[in-house]
Amino acid sequence: MAEPTFEEIAAGLYSGPPEEFVSSRKARAEEAGQAALASRIMALRKPSIAAWVVNVFAQERAGQLGEALALARELREAQDDLDAAALAKLGRERRLLTRKLAQAAGELAASRGERVTPSTLEAVEQSISAAFFDTVAASAVASGRLVRALAPSATATDIRDAVAGELPELEPLSAPAVDELRDRRARRDAERAIATAEKEQSSAERELAERDAALRELRARKDELTARVSELEAQLSRARADLTRAERDLPEAEQRRVDATMRADAAADALDAARKAKDAL
Repeated sequence: MAEPTFEEIAAGLYSGPPEEFVSSRKARAEEAGQAALASRIMALRKPSIAAWVVNVFAQERAGQLGEALALARELREAQDDLDAAALAKLGRERRLLTRKLAQAAGELAASRGERVTPSTLEAVEQSISAAFFDTVAASAVASGRLVRALAPSATATDIRDAVAGELPELEPLSAPAVDELRDRRARRDAERAIATAEKEQSSAERELAERDAALRELRARKDELTARVSELEAQLSRARADLTRAERDLPEAEQRRVDATMRADAAADALDAARKAKDAL
């Protein structure tokens, strides 16, 4: 049977009763077959109560936690493809899941006789939240070897310092998960393409309606002007006919005026002669 690794020994100590940590650590160091290993075991720091609660949950509910962390990783991969409304919904679901897991961890710790205060439960929730947002924090939480609780804003260096031993490698996303993520992105791309096409169609339909209205107005104006031109052409035709008649009648009228002028002159001469004859009497 293979000897337990340092990480396996640390995991056992960090999930054991907190009040027995010091004595258990000493006993495991004495059991170690190598001085270097015994020295590393004795150097292990006692975990905070919040870290212990997370460690117990990570080891005894590894399947439940692992599924949640895998889901969180898928969501991190997918969030770049989400719009504002979907991101807001994702944030609410993530907070709800974080709270649910923290409460489950607190209940598990309480079943072991440990009193979990509201501040401890909040620190547990913060650690799980950090794991949801960062792959290094997720690895730290899944290790079951936290020395202290994690903050969502913790750096990679802070996270590694909060873990006893090496960080474990997380399982890669399964083929179905990768396929689902790819399909989700493809659906999202298709939805975006449809939304863009619908927007373009709506814009084109508005423009078509505007062009139809403009065309109807222009056609009505053309009909109006055509009718007006026809009316003016008819008036012009009548005027030309009147002009032709006037030009035709003009010489005769001028001759009649000449004749009338001559008669008037003759009448004036006769009148003048008659007056002179009278005066001569």
